[in-house]
Amino acid sequence: MTTSVEDEQRWISETLERLSHSQFRDKFQLADKDRVYARAKGKATIDRHAREMLRDRVGAAEPKNDGRQTPWRGHPVFTAQHATATCCRGCIEKWHHIPKGRELTDDEVNRLADLVMAWIERDLVNHPARWFVKS
Repeated sequence: MTTSVEDEQRWISETLERLSHSQFRDKFQLADKDRVYARAKGKATIDRHAREMLRDRVGAAEPKNDGRQTPWRGHPVFTAQHATATCCRGCIEKWHHIPKGRELTDDEVNRLADLVMAWIERDLVNHPARWFVKS
């Protein structure tokens, strides 16, 4: 029998695969400076940022400026939110089947944050650190 951790990993893997079939979602990758930032801050800090940003920006039943509240760049989590369809409640409803019009639960925020983190980690693995990065 599989554990809930195994189920969560399977869901993340299957969701990332499904998102990769979207030309729009698949085009995203972190900018070099976002990779440098993510590596410098470390996984725990970026994970905390992901949970805070998701809760603050899309967690409410009716988020302020929904559909336009997540910047396109400026933090690794922002890029990952667009890549994982966790950028607004419309995308969350369409891709993750979590209905609009009600606050996200802590479990939902945590699950979406785990997906964002998996996408960031995959980008970092696929783009190893270089000795020098153009600014």
